[in-house]
Amino acid sequence: MSHDVEDPAAGTQAPELDFEGTTPYEDYVQADVLTHLQHPLSEDPGEMVFLVTTQVMELWFTVIVHEWETAAKSLREDDLPGALAALKRSVYELQSLNASWEPLAHLTPAQFNSYRSALGEGSGFQSAMYRRMEFLLGEKSASMLVPHRGAPRVHAELEKALHQPGLYDEVLGYLARRGEAVPREALTRDVSQPYRPYPGVEAVWTDAYAREAEESGAPVGGGDVVRLGEALTEVAELVWRWRNDHLVATRRAMGSKVGTGGSAGVAWLEKRAAKNVFPELWTARSHV
Repeated sequence: MSHDVEDPAAGTQAPELDFEGTTPYEDYVQADVLTHLQHPLSEDPGEMVFLVTTQVMELWFTVIVHEWETAAKSLREDDLPGALAALKRSVYELQSLNASWEPLAHLTPAQFNSYRSALGEGSGFQSAMYRRMEFLLGEKSASMLVPHRGAPRVHAELEKALHQPGLYDEVLGYLARRGEAVPREALTRDVSQPYRPYPGVEAVWTDAYAREAEESGAPVGGGDVVRLGEALTEVAELVWRWRNDHLVATRRAMGSKVGTGGSAGVAWLEKRAAKNVFPELWTARSHV
């Protein structure tokens, strides 16, 4: 319901300006909280950019986790349209997340060093929400819970996520219930361990894409399995781009020095960037 008031000078409706307490916008968005969460520890103006950009990334991690958990739940319920809608939304969100690198992508070593000491032992690999993203992608690791032992709620959430099926596990369960020949070992694997490729899963994707190619007159991407595969491939590609953008930004700002928090820096990121998400979706393409 509109609460606009007449603006006699303009002859048009003007927004209501007088509210008791805070505005409804503030009550909903909590903008005052968000814009007062920045506490730079150096005098360098570039630190504010680094801090806000990192906080924005954390917000995107949060909404992407929400989308992938929604997609996983939809797949458990055999609701393919619901899963595809959540995956598609996450593609747009991943694009925005990746664009967040732009303010940091061109830092020189001197510019980064001007406030690097403010990070102390802080490092991006300590992000709990990013770890939940990685767990949903099948990148499970019990050792990555260790940095969060001092935060019981966060540690409990991560431990729960460690032992839950990832997004791809739910995809394989959905495909099996559809009658696809997903190998039993992929369906019964220990989901607290990192996902490893299965030749039988590669064969499922190969067969689905081959069937699509053989269906005369069928539109590209017309099959349900292929539609799901392509949605996952878009997600995987953007995750790969995120990792590579992180690698390039870090290499540009600090070269091969040891990363903050004692991480291996560029060497660690190179290892991460070399890994494919949903691996059989990529290798299957060689056999179609």
